[in-house]
Amino acid sequence: MSVTTTSYQTSDAKAVRAARAALDRRRRGLRALLPFLGPAFVACVAYIDPGNYATNIQSGSQFGYRLLWVVVLANLMAMLIQHLSAKLGIATGKSLPEMCRDHFPKWLTYVMWAFSEVAAMATDIAEFLGATVGLNLLLHIPMLWGTLITGVVTYLILTLDRLGFRPLEKFITAFVLIIALCYVVETVFSKPNWGQVAYHSVVPWLGNQAAVLLAVGVIGATVMPHVVYLHSSLTQNRIQPRDEEDKVKIARFSAKEVAIAMSLAGLVNLSMMFMAASVFHNTGHTGVADISTAYKTLTPLLGPASAAVFLISLLASGFSSSAVGTMAGQVIMQGFVGFTIPLWLRRVITMIPTVIIVALGIDPTQTLVLSQVVLSIVLPMPVVALIYFTRRPDIMGRLVNRRLTTWVASFCASVIVVLNMLLLYLSFGGSF
Repeated sequence: MSVTTTSYQTSDAKAVRAARAALDRRRRGLRALLPFLGPAFVACVAYIDPGNYATNIQSGSQFGYRLLWVVVLANLMAMLIQHLSAKLGIATGKSLPEMCRDHFPKWLTYVMWAFSEVAAMATDIAEFLGATVGLNLLLHIPMLWGTLITGVVTYLILTLDRLGFRPLEKFITAFVLIIALCYVVETVFSKPNWGQVAYHSVVPWLGNQAAVLLAVGVIGATVMPHVVYLHSSLTQNRIQPRDEEDKVKIARFSAKEVAIAMSLAGLVNLSMMFMAASVFHNTGHTGVADISTAYKTLTPLLGPASAAVFLISLLASGFSSSAVGTMAGQVIMQGFVGFTIPLWLRRVITMIPTVIIVALGIDPTQTLVLSQVVLSIVLPMPVVALIYFTRRPDIMGRLVNRRLTTWVASFCASVIVVLNMLLLYLSFGGSF
């Protein structure tokens, strides 16, 4: 065994020992929370992926600060859903796909698996394209070569999983912090109107059909089906509970971590939109609707430094979210149908659609929109299944949802389903 592998396993062992000390109340405050940080930060990457860049930039450039409340609403719903997913893994020791296989009819399990695999591939297309566009704009690497580089980089990130759970969590968390830091810098450059930011973050506004379509797109792009599945897997065996009391304590630490990670993702999404509002909308550039145009417009308005920071955040987003998407694909296949394929093979298979899109010269922005439509079709399945399981005391034990939690989660699921159906209707030419 190599020294490197041994050191990584020691890192995992240290995290487990620290978690045990926290559960036994021998560590308190922030030191008690630290060993439980990781799973939610991995999951939150999906909430700041390139698809979010596209919808937030378009919303901010077209409607200024007025759709910030949608980001807040979407993030609050996502926070609850990810908490339920994490809690399911802690309570049952199984992932959401495994629970579906154990409790649902076989035919339904296979249907859910097929749709979930399609959703994972659709997600991967958006994330792959984001990183590829970033490489093309920042380093002038041809799109096709950028796709291949993205595949190699994300595969190397995923190999960290062989060394234990802690190295991969730390690496993905570092990407999240890079994205957040980039948007701190962008906020300094863009000088938003903080009064407008505060007002429109809490006051709803929907002025016309275009605003409704973008608002639905923001919410539809926020809660991602693949990380609803993945989060339960990340928590299922991370810290083994000794009894029901341990499960309750671990779930409390997990709830705090979800709140921190998802709040950070929400702030990044807010900053994406108010940056676009301040820089594009307020200067009359209301037609900025894609990543490439945003970069090219940023350069003359705020200078090359701001544009470069924007692309660095996009690269971090594309690389990390693509790695997380592949992880989710493995969890989906193993959970629903009980087998896996080599990681390199899954990475190659999920690359193929993106390579074809790039080789044919298909518009990346239109592809991003289409991928969101596919996700909209699939999303209700994991959300409804998650609520079904977490409301059952025979499955969850002491971690069963309170009645209010189930009602709020059901309301959120209903909103997501209705808005996603509306997104499909409007995307295919419907009007009202």
